[in-house]
Amino acid sequence: MEQFKTIKVKAGSGGFGGPLIIKFTEAKHKIVCVTGGVIPELAIKVAELSGGEVIDGFKTSVPDSETACVIIDCGGTLRCGIYPKKRIPTLNLVATGRSGPLKEFILPDIYISAVKPNCVSIYEGIAEEKSESTQVV
Repeated sequence: MEQFKTIKVKAGSGGFGGPLIIKFTEAKHKIVCVTGGVIPELAIKVAELSGGEVIDGFKTSVPDSETACVIIDCGGTLRCGIYPKKRIPTLNLVATGRSGPLKEFILPDIYISAVKPNCVSIYEGIAEEKSESTQVV
């Protein structure tokens, strides 16, 4: 049985949203990359820390029920809002805030932007929650 960990993700410089706490489990452990082409360093870092599995979302579809988070590189079109609309934690590589046709769903409790590998860490638990405003998803 694989051991999964919970991670904390903060927005990068000039970013929007979060911080998010993302819990990985046996049922929900896939990191879906909808970035086109190369798997970003951020996805690799999230997988290393969480024990999750990186999936290229352009090559393979993943049921929402198995998706722990989605990583996108969108400047303000549909991808920014499609996953937050489904309440799937969305990590955007680009510093995009609430924009695009689904901007009403781009909320700081489910969407975060300008995320870099150094924005991700292992979640330290309840003591950390008390020290700052944190969204658990």
